[in-house]
Amino acid sequence: MTFYHFTGIKGSGMSSLAQILFDSGEQVQGSDVETYFFTEQPLRDRNIKILPFDENNIQPGMTIIAGNAFPDDHPELLRAKELDLEIIRYHKFLGEYIKNYTSIAITGAHGKTSTTGLMSHVIGGYMPTSYLIGDGTGTGKEDASFFVMEACEYRRHFLAYQPDYTVMLNIDFDHPDYFADVEDVFSAFEQLALQVKKAIIACGDDEHLQKIQANVPVVYYGFGENNDFSARNIEKTTEGTSFEVYVRNEFYSKFFIPLFGDHAVLNSLAVISLCHYEDIPAQVIQERLTTYTGVKRRFTETKIGNNVLVDDYAHHPTEIKATIQSARQKYPDRPIVAIFQPHTFSRTQAFLQQFADSLSKADAVYLCDIFGSAREKQGALSIDDLGKLIEGSSIIQTENIELLKQYNNAVFLFMGAGDVHKYQDAFEDLLKKSEETA
Repeated sequence: MTFYHFTGIKGSGMSSLAQILFDSGEQVQGSDVETYFFTEQPLRDRNIKILPFDENNIQPGMTIIAGNAFPDDHPELLRAKELDLEIIRYHKFLGEYIKNYTSIAITGAHGKTSTTGLMSHVIGGYMPTSYLIGDGTGTGKEDASFFVMEACEYRRHFLAYQPDYTVMLNIDFDHPDYFADVEDVFSAFEQLALQVKKAIIACGDDEHLQKIQANVPVVYYGFGENNDFSARNIEKTTEGTSFEVYVRNEFYSKFFIPLFGDHAVLNSLAVISLCHYEDIPAQVIQERLTTYTGVKRRFTETKIGNNVLVDDYAHHPTEIKATIQSARQKYPDRPIVAIFQPHTFSRTQAFLQQFADSLSKADAVYLCDIFGSAREKQGALSIDDLGKLIEGSSIIQTENIELLKQYNNAVFLFMGAGDVHKYQDAFEDLLKKSEETA
């Protein structure tokens, strides 16, 4: 048994990895800031010790896993060097760890977390599967043969992995604080493609992914009939979506998913394609698709009275569009109210007009102050710059959250990658108080 100490254990990937190692019988503890993050709950459920940052946390005999957000001169890491302990960065550790399994890395600018959750759930119904999801969820099975993981392109961290399979969902320009343009993003995916051992499952409807070069088969899926796996005869209802899958133009099977929006069909089709490649029966795939309940912060619903509050991680114009489309399919007769908190100044600046265009698809738009990041605390623009581009939009604070009470029987989409939950919490409290006094 190894004693692992995680410096930055509340990070979404770090928390997941700590859970996996703990489940696999290792000794695990970690440190972080004292602010509460939703990623820490699964750690507490397992009674994994979470300490405040302190160099005295580091003791002889430990192996240190360091979160990518923490510099080499962090006091804990300096202490570990003094004690001559092994220090491994999160993505490097993971790159070595997955070599013990048939590994499936899920990549893409959008949809990674949802697809990783869906893939691990479906494959887990067929073979013991360990998985690492970027919403702070991880499970380690001692007898696992598959390992499903979310692999992030930011700072090219996913190049630490040499997976058996890679699922490439899409290529889009994001993380403008690191990538120069979409061609720079493409070059990172191209590099990863050359490291894959068995096959790449890629969305053929994505113009960039059509150009991916690899030393292994590239299997394409999508709506287009020229894809190896294509979804046809799609039927959308308020209960979910059904579609037929054709494999190289031959009917394979019909599937139903309790999910909404075009992106949900594509994510499911990626899972079906990989499962078919691994000879997992269609009946098993359908049974697992039906019982999938989703991942954290991806169209997570709370119902209060006749209102629906949705918590969603959407923080890029493409994701906002997909979230609004999902809401329209599931709740076609209700007003859709978007409450959006931009995440980082560089992203807001880079996509200002696209944010305005995607948010305008809602019936009403409320904007929260831009949420900075550890790397980027301020910028040259403010939320007013976005507000000017969206007709009828309003700026909202937690103090004037009652502005939202003018809507009834509505769907409220709280979207963002920062702390947008505090706006939802404030609105929930207000609605609950109104119900008590009614």
